[in-house]
Amino acid sequence: VASDGDVVRIMEPVVGTLQHEECWVLYLASSGRVLDKVRISQGGVQSTVVDCRLIIKRALELLAVQLVLVHNHPSGSASPSDADCELTERVAEAAKLFEIRLLDHVIIARGEHFSFRGHNLLK
Repeated sequence: VASDGDVVRIMEPVVGTLQHEECWVLYLASSGRVLDKVRISQGGVQSTVVDCRLIIKRALELLAVQLVLVHNHPSGSASPSDADCELTERVAEAAKLFEIRLLDHVIIARGEHFSFRGHNLLK
């Protein structure tokens, strides 16, 4: 994984047409190679609950050094909500404690996507 386009190519077939929200994590080696992709949560039409502990637990098991959050918006708009921004911040801070980098958070909606890194919203 080298770009948000790579993330979309991998994950759009998985979450792009769902009628409910799902949050996935791509766990990456330092080279960007995908070590695992895991569905962290499945929710309703408008939201899903994500537990940061589960994200970090799997990263440590895999010895991942980078991760990418991915979730879908069944509404069709890829714009992030306040909750999406808060989740991104929480996961980035939790990962940082273990020297794991949140590389991006990509929201996939019908035919469009939003990259937090692409919009300079990740440090």
